[in-house]
Amino acid sequence: MKKTVMIGFLGTVLDDGFSQKRHKKWRPNVNVHHVLDIDRVELFIAPQYERLALQVADDIYSIRPDMHINFVNMPLDNPWDFGEVYEKLASWADSYEFDIEKENYLTHITTGTHVAQICLFLLVESRQIPSVLLQTAPPKGDDALCKTELIDLDLARYDVLASRLDTVKNDAMKFLKTGIETKNAAFNRLIGQIEQVAMGSNSPMLIMGATGAGKSRLAKRIYELKKARHLVSGRFVDVNCATLRGDMAYSALFGHKKGAFTGAMTARDGYLLTAHKGVLFLDEIGELGADEQAMLLTALEDKSFYPMGSDTPVHSDFWLIAGTNKDLKACVKAGTFREDLYARINIWQYVLPALAHRREDIAPNINYQLAVANQELGRTVRFDKAAYERYLVFAMSEQAVWTGNFRDLSASLLRLATLATGGRIDEGLVDDEIRRLLDLWVDDEPLCHQQAVLLSHQLQQKIEHLHIDEFDKMQLINVIKFCQAHDSLASAGRALFDVSRKGKTTSNDSDRLRKYLGKFGITWQDICRL
Repeated sequence: MKKTVMIGFLGTVLDDGFSQKRHKKWRPNVNVHHVLDIDRVELFIAPQYERLALQVADDIYSIRPDMHINFVNMPLDNPWDFGEVYEKLASWADSYEFDIEKENYLTHITTGTHVAQICLFLLVESRQIPSVLLQTAPPKGDDALCKTELIDLDLARYDVLASRLDTVKNDAMKFLKTGIETKNAAFNRLIGQIEQVAMGSNSPMLIMGATGAGKSRLAKRIYELKKARHLVSGRFVDVNCATLRGDMAYSALFGHKKGAFTGAMTARDGYLLTAHKGVLFLDEIGELGADEQAMLLTALEDKSFYPMGSDTPVHSDFWLIAGTNKDLKACVKAGTFREDLYARINIWQYVLPALAHRREDIAPNINYQLAVANQELGRTVRFDKAAYERYLVFAMSEQAVWTGNFRDLSASLLRLATLATGGRIDEGLVDDEIRRLLDLWVDDEPLCHQQAVLLSHQLQQKIEHLHIDEFDKMQLINVIKFCQAHDSLASAGRALFDVSRKGKTTSNDSDRLRKYLGKFGITWQDICRL
């Protein structure tokens, strides 16, 4: 049989009492022993309450003479200071020798300040104290025994609660995807991770992807989700760094004081200060100049920076999302981007796949973009059935390279909706639009020739260290990108070997693909993490 150990604070008010009347009073640390068989008590006490602690111990021994009470000295300068209380309790938990094989632990949260109770809850929830929570309450009516309730914070035990939390998470993911029911497995995993990081981390986030892949829209949705959850209270400030040029770039970002330069008739706050307590989205961050990069690093590390012409720093506590379509690692090697700034903003890196790599998501995005066009035009436009099928077949075909990604799709649907007479998009309009798109893309470099910037940082490193011909490297990159659009190794294999597999009596597409990737030290799990 395991022993039972109770952990908790001496109740300087609830446990108080020295006269005989104390036996008629409900005292949590005493009366609980009428209900539960406890072998040992770890009782947190402040030195000035040692006399009360000895009296409580004597009363407990009168109920359970064979148990052991260990007084834990816990002096608190301010029992309402979260930092002090949590730090001291966490230090005790780190040094305490828990033996979960031989003992069960109950953390009693009825006594102590509200701050102490919350800190104990957090330590149990994080498993720094491996126990369940014990809540006690005075008896009701004629019941002579106090009420006890054990609360296990292992959420897996609570189906209803787990279901509710899953619903909240799914709603958040749907919000980040603008309500679009995407099917691409890699993209859905990416959004799930972004949701988790956005809710639980204050470190910068780096969103990579080709122009038009949706970086700005995703950044705005992340901000709106954080604000809805009361994680930020300030503004969303969207800055395209490619538009910041010359001496005014520093002023635009960090502000300036009056008279800092010719024409500075008034002071300016700058984008970083405007984003205080909010989210700052620096799109195309690779375009920042050297001075701006240096001061941005200071602002991220110290939460303060110097406006132009000022010797006094200003404070701004913002959350940074950086966006880029460049390979920042290559920029670091080329000396155009600071290595220390890259390391600071690259804590959470996510690569948005191009639209052409998410063809199974084109149909719901067509519906979404048409709804946006309808709202912009102030009228309802729909596809004829045959026209929709023709447009969808083209949009999902290899002819549609979508080099501008969602910007191309959005512009295409807006053109169709604008030209539709009687609110109907017919096959004639679709044919004209297909020709227009093909003309638009005719001079664009094929997607298969794009660089490896859209691969994960880990895979980029692995590919860079391969001693293979450039031809083999580009072939490998495109195979990996193709695999990103599929849910499984088997599905990707069938699509990649669609022609050759028909000439075989038996085919193992998964094995062929696995062996090909294996030649380069790459596994399907590496691709799934993209």
